Amino acid sequence: MSPIMYERLWEAFLDTLLMVGASGLIALVAGIPLAVLLVLTSPGGVLEAPRFNRIAGSLVNAFRATPFIVLLVALIPLTRLITGTTIGIWAAVVPLSISATPFFARIAEVSLREVEHGLIEAAQAMGCRRWHIVRHVLLPEALPGIIGGFTITLVSMIGASAMAGAVGAGGLGDLAIRYGYQRFDTTVMIAVIVVLIALVSLVQFAGDWWVGRLRAR
Repeated sequence: MSPIMYERLWEAFLDTLLMVGASGLIALVAGIPLAVLLVLTSPGGVLEAPRFNRIAGSLVNAFRATPFIVLLVALIPLTRLITGTTIGIWAAVVPLSISATPFFARIAEVSLREVEHGLIEAAQAMGCRRWHIVRHVLLPEALPGIIGGFTITLVSMIGASAMAGAVGAGGLGDLAIRYGYQRFDTTVMIAVIVVLIALVSLVQFAGDWWVGRLRAR
């Protein structure tokens, strides 16, 4: 590849990091409270509310069941309303966040449900408030599983960000489409694939290392 193409590859890599980083942060901030809410309002939960739980669960399932490319197109009006555009990095953050949040919330919910119920009952017997139970029992005990789930979410978002490049979102996917596929440049395609594999491997390694450290305590 030419020096110019190496520069474009580096810029696309940084754009992908920005897209995934911003969307991942939003998914983390929104997904954990959503997962906690689903657990607390479930039958037998601390804030038992079966009707609300069914409605919230149905909405989460609806977004999870929608393929990302379909969601990407369906959210164009909302994306334009929030960002003022439908192309570029920040335009991709909207559908990426909305797609990743329910996905991560379900994974975090599974981790929270695996917390031993006896610990919650012991905290209730000691007079702990609901917020204290969430903060000092549920979240700390489920943290390794939540981190592992967030790692999986980031990996899936890297793939989705490459898919978003097909509609002008920028990043590595856009580079692969414009300079690899449309110009029949196999070298660019291979370079993008190698960078994506390296990025996914790095994220997975970091996540596994963090989970291992938490479980070793």
